[in-house]
Amino acid sequence: MFIYEHHLRVRYGDTDRMGYVYYGNYGYYYEQARSEAIRHSGVTYKEIEDSGTMMPITRMTTKYIQPALYDELLTIRTIIPAMPGRIVTFQYEVFNENKVLINEGETQLIFIDVITKKIKTVPSILVEKLKPFF
Repeated sequence: MFIYEHHLRVRYGDTDRMGYVYYGNYGYYYEQARSEAIRHSGVTYKEIEDSGTMMPITRMTTKYIQPALYDELLTIRTIIPAMPGRIVTFQYEVFNENKVLINEGETQLIFIDVITKKIKTVPSILVEKLKPFF
């Protein structure tokens, strides 16, 4: 299992009139955490794309438990629970400054060949980096 924690401060523009993070911004937060998690593994999204693989999202779920507030420092725990095949699953746990779980989510991304646009298996460039965790 691969786990990475990303820290993110809630910006004023991310909130609504009540000072709560607008619900649609959680997908953006997941994306930031996912990109940094992959980078932390030792490879970047850009390197994966340059090697001939795109990773579009095929599914996203979100469970809102409590609101995140303006200027809070959030911790987004990103988990890859299983070695990817044709699909990679990312799970997210969002904690506020008091270490209270306020949001949970999951995204699934599929591996697509840049040229043919056909489904493929996880690229070796990512397998090499994730293998020690599984």
